[in-house]
Amino acid sequence: MITYLYWGAVIALVIVAMSIFAGRLNNLRAALISSGLVLLIGWVAYYFYFEQVFVKRFGGVMAIAVPEGQHHIAATWKEDNLWVENYDPVANTCIFSEYSRGNLLQGKVTIKNCNPLMPKMPAAEAGARMTQ
Repeated sequence: MITYLYWGAVIALVIVAMSIFAGRLNNLRAALISSGLVLLIGWVAYYFYFEQVFVKRFGGVMAIAVPEGQHHIAATWKEDNLWVENYDPVANTCIFSEYSRGNLLQGKVTIKNCNPLMPKMPAAEAGARMTQ
């Protein structure tokens, strides 16, 4: 919901810029340039700052795809950056990937020989381990 309010405010600013420059000042070129700048600044601010802030603090919406061949394990927030843990069964590694604002400073931590998706033990083997 907060994302819709943000984009509604950006569009309202575009309309205000258009009405001031095109309507009152009769300058269509200035109206197009100013409205384009408002849209550009609004998009840059959203992509590089507000997207993850909205999701974390105000219940916004964000979509991330799990890379092909990996299994999702967990996700957590560290300040305003999202860390996602996936498991790659082919390489037997756990991969922690950071999704920072604007995806500029993405961290990545790889843990080798990590097997969090171990197959379940048969009941007889599990019972034998408990009695020891």
